[in-house]
Parts: sequence; C-alpha cells; structure tokens
Amino acid sequence: MGMGTSNFVIRWINFLTMIHNRVLGGVEEKQHTIVDLFDLVMHHPSGNLGIHSVGFRFIITNNGSGHNVSGLRYKEYQLKDYSSWFLKQLNNTDNWKQLKSCLVKSEDCNNLAKQYRTLKQYKMAKLTPIEAGCCRPPSDCGYPVVNASYYDLSFHPISSNKDCKLYKNTRAVKCYNCESCKAGVAQYMKTEWRVVAIFNLALFVILSIIYFVGCCARRNAGRTRESKV
Repeated sequence: MGMGTSNFVIRWINFLTMIHNRVLGGVEEKQHTIVDLFDLVMHHPSGNLGIHSVGFRFIITNNGSGHNVSGLRYKEYQLKDYSSWFLKQLNNTDNWKQLKSCLVKSEDCNNLAKQYRTLKQYKMAKLTPIEAGCCRPPSDCGYPVVNASYYDLSFHPISSNKDCKLYKNTRAVKCYNCESCKAGVAQYMKTEWRVVAIFNLALFVILSIIYFVGCCARRNAGRTRESKV
C-alpha cells in the first residue's frame, strides 16, 4: 500500500472512531444513571454480557411498540409485548432490585412536578417510556390526577390491573414495582439499543469498504513494482 493511501485509510479510521466515541458518549451522558441498566440486565449466567452482537440486539428488541391511550400524547407499554428472554432478565428479583435503585436515584419521576407545574401542562406532556410506566399508575386505573407527582388514591380503581394497587405517591415507591415500569424500561432500552446498533452496523460497512479500497491499492502497487522489475 502506498504511503498516501495508507495515511488516507488511517485518517479515515481515526475520524470514524472519534465520531463513534462521541455518538456513544452522547447516548451514555443522556442516560446518566440509567446507563447501568444495560450491564445489570444483560449478564448471562456465564458472566459475559449478552449485548455485544448487533444482530442479538435486534432479536431481543423486535417486539413492543406501545399502545395509544385516548387523551394522552404518549404511549403506554405492556410487559407481555417484549421477548421472553428479555422479560426473564427484567423479572429476575435481584436484577430488578438494582434496576429500581437506579431509577429512584435518577430522580426522573420527582422532577416531573418541577417540569409541569400545572395540571394542564402535565396532561399535555409527552412523557418518556420510563416516565409513563414508572412515575404514574396505568391510565386504566382511573385515579384522578392532582398534579404531576400526586394521584388521588382514595378513588376505587376501575381496573383489575394489579399495578393499580402497587402505585404509591411516595417518591421511593411510585410505580417502580409495576409491570408497566418494567415495560417502560424495556422500551427505553429497545430505543437506545437500536440507535447504537444501527450506527455500529453503518460504521462496520464503511470501515469494510475503506479496508477493501486499501487492500486493492496495495495489491495494485505490488503489481506495478513487479512489472518494473
């Protein structure tokens, strides 16, 4: 490979690596303490992480798109919509205990009252999957909304959904023990993984093309030298 071609390939690889790190770093910064969810949930019994494969990420997140609810600008999610292997990890008592600890520390639910100071603002909000599933009771419970962090639990639930009785207004409880919260986490992971997986796949294709071009240039340069001898 000629010196010029070699330098070109190296520069491109360094540039793409820098972009890759910035993109993934931006995702991790956005996730703040929730980043730990990936490591906590995706450990196999062997101790190895199960999310390195791009294809595998798509397999375990190919379900679950959310359900529209009349009067809400966001969707609600149900745990049954996600892959059985993924559900097994979320339903693991030890895993969820640690996951719940991360969610409580993130203060996402407690910050809703600061973001939406009036009931009208809260009802018009477009909540994230975690906010929709972990910070409030499912809409079919029918609890009257007092504000972004408080529901009137004296109202008798109109649904048999067991999440209705699990929700508490207490900041450390909320709906963190609800299936709707686990579903919200599953949807959050699905969305973030797909972004990273697609970027990694595109990066792999680009690097493969650059490597192929470099190899062809090197082969041609070798043939040129041989023809001159």
